Parts: sequence; C-alpha cells; structure tokens
Amino acid sequence: MAEWVWEARARTGEIRKGVMDADDKEAVNQRLRAQNLNPVKVKKKGAPISLAFGAPVTSQELVIFIRQFSTMIDAGLPLVQCLDILSSQGDNKVFCAILKDIKSTVEQGSTFSDALKRHPKVFDELFVNLIAAGEMGGILDTILNRLGVYIEKRVKLQRQVRGALVYPIAVFFIAIAVMAVLLTQVIPTFEKMFSDFGGTDKLPKLTQFVIGMSHGVVDRLPVIIGSALTIFFSVTYSYRTKRGKYFWHWLMLSFPAIGPAMRKIAVARFTRTMGTLLASGVPILDALQVVAKTSGNVLIEGALLKVAEKITEGRTMAEPLSETGVFPSMVVQMIGVGEQTGALDVMLNKIADFYEEEVDVAVSGLTSLMEPVMMVGIGGMVGFMLIAMYMPIFDIAGAVKSE
Repeated sequence: MAEWVWEARARTGEIRKGVMDADDKEAVNQRLRAQNLNPVKVKKKGAPISLAFGAPVTSQELVIFIRQFSTMIDAGLPLVQCLDILSSQGDNKVFCAILKDIKSTVEQGSTFSDALKRHPKVFDELFVNLIAAGEMGGILDTILNRLGVYIEKRVKLQRQVRGALVYPIAVFFIAIAVMAVLLTQVIPTFEKMFSDFGGTDKLPKLTQFVIGMSHGVVDRLPVIIGSALTIFFSVTYSYRTKRGKYFWHWLMLSFPAIGPAMRKIAVARFTRTMGTLLASGVPILDALQVVAKTSGNVLIEGALLKVAEKITEGRTMAEPLSETGVFPSMVVQMIGVGEQTGALDVMLNKIADFYEEEVDVAVSGLTSLMEPVMMVGIGGMVGFMLIAMYMPIFDIAGAVKSE
C-alpha cells in the first residue's frame, strides 16, 4: 500500500486536497467518488528531498527558523502562511526547498509533524516528537520557544566537546608531523655531515640510536604508512560494529581525565533533553525512547532502554537509573525527589543547568592540563633529537680547542 496525493472537486465547485493510503490509483478514484468528489489529479506521494547536495542546514539556521516561526505562530498567522514566508527568504537554498516541500505536504492534508518526518537529516526524532506534542496540546508556539532554547544549549555543549577534543588531536598530529620531518629530513643531513668528518662508528651512543631510528623510519616508511592506514580503517570499521562502538564508548567514559568530563557531558545532554520532552507533554516512556536514541553513547542508550522496561513494570525512574551504575548518585537522588514532588521536568532542567556549568569547568581544567603536557612532550622529543645530533659537534669543537 502506498500514499497518494489527490485533488478533487466537490459538488459545490470547491477544490479539495489530501493524502490517502491505497493500493493503486483506481482505488483512490473509487473512494473519492464514494465521497461525492470528482477526482482532478491523483499521483503517488514523492520521496523526501535528499540533502546529499548543497549546503547543510546548520544549527544556527535552525534556531533562527524556530525563533521566526514561533513569533509568527504567536502572532496568529496560519501555519501554511508562516511556512510560505520563511521558505521565500534565507540564503540556504536547500533549507528553503525543504520548507517549500513541508508547506506543500501540509497543504495536502498532513500534520506539521508528519511533514517534518520527511526530512530526518534536518529535523531529528526529538524535534518531530516535540512538534507533535505541541500540535496535540495546542501549544505549538510554546514548544517552538522551548526547542529554540534547547538547540542553543545543545550547540553550546557540542562546542565544549569539540573544544575538549580538537586541541589534543591537533597537537598530536603536529607532533607526528614534526617527528616525521626530523627523522626523514634533518637527521639524514646530520648523518651525511658526520660521515664527511670521518664516519659514524665513533659517534656517541645517543647519536647512533637516533640515526638508527631515522634509518628504521626511512627504510620502512611504506610499511609504517600502511600500518597506520590499517589501524585507522580497523578502528573506523570497529566503531561501526555494535561491539566495537560499545568498547570505544566505554573507553571514552573510563579514560582518566577525559572520562569524567565525557560523563558530565552525557548527563547534561540526557537531563536537558528529557526535561524538555517532559515539560512539553511527551509521555515518559516515549521521552526515554527518544532520549536513548539521541544520547550519543551506546552505554547510556542501553541504560535508558533498561530504565524504560522497568518503568513498564510499574517501577519509578530513579530506582532503575541507580541500578545502571552509569549516572552519578546525586543525579539519581534529585530525579527521585522530582518524581515524588511531581516536578520531574523542572528538576531535570535544574540538573542540566548544574552539569552544563560543571562541563565548563571540566573542559577548562582538561585544556589547562593538556596544554603543558603536550608542549613538554613535543619539546622533549625535539630537544632529545637535537641534543643527540649536537653532541658530536660539541666533541669536535672541544677537540679543536684543545689543539
């Protein structure tokens, strides 16, 4: 059975539009005629617009769209008119095309949330569920405001994560590049100079060791590059498997210094998302399913799905959360208090505020710790090689002076 978009003329002459599930076009025509409608146009519903081309829709563009859309809805403009206005402006042509498609789908009889589902690369499951809750409760403008705040905080959290990871990764690759240049270009130049002075057999042990290391890198460069690529693709492949992803996510949460920061980020994301969903009227089980899928960590996803199973058995949320061992005891206790007082959404947002501040402190501390460690590490490696290369020069200078 497929979806068919239809246009038909009523006996009054009015043109009506809609979407219908049917096996074929003739079945749609028969059902329309049974409703005293004369079919004008019937066609199969098209596939969602692909975002494989053009510029992506950034989080900032999404926030601007939500703010403008919320203002228009709050001012009393019809939904279709709001979409028409927003789709006719903006620099991102891909986003404008998506909004036009959503407007067309809504005009054909679909709900706004169903129209958004056609573009999962832009509007994720969380976004769609919140919009659906707003439509059902008649509070779409309020939901849009909450969505705007939520996405802004999510973007801030993502920037903090990138800030914690980008610096050490960049310094690591810079160190690899510096070592490669020293071992393949600088050390061989020194070796040639020492050979011209009478050979390398009587050089200091440290200098011989560094020259040997340079030979090992230069002679086996294809093997080293091949091994590095093999490791890279093996890690990439393992991350795509269920067990591999579980291992890497476990390692990320368990690694010293980085692990506690990642755990705080995960708690902040979970509590902020869960609090926003519950405040918008989404049932707790549906909210847990959505939060699990958007958690970004398979350990937390599995823990939240187990919590959802326990809630269906009649238990509270706090007890199974404590049993998972993933979330700090303070978070579990505060959630328990929120359940007892009937203000779980408020408590979750307070926890999110606290942990977002904790993430700020953790990321700043992590960066402050890594900066000197990285600089000392790179400086130590470069210094070690330079000392090894200059030791024979010092010996030669000393011998010349004594003569």
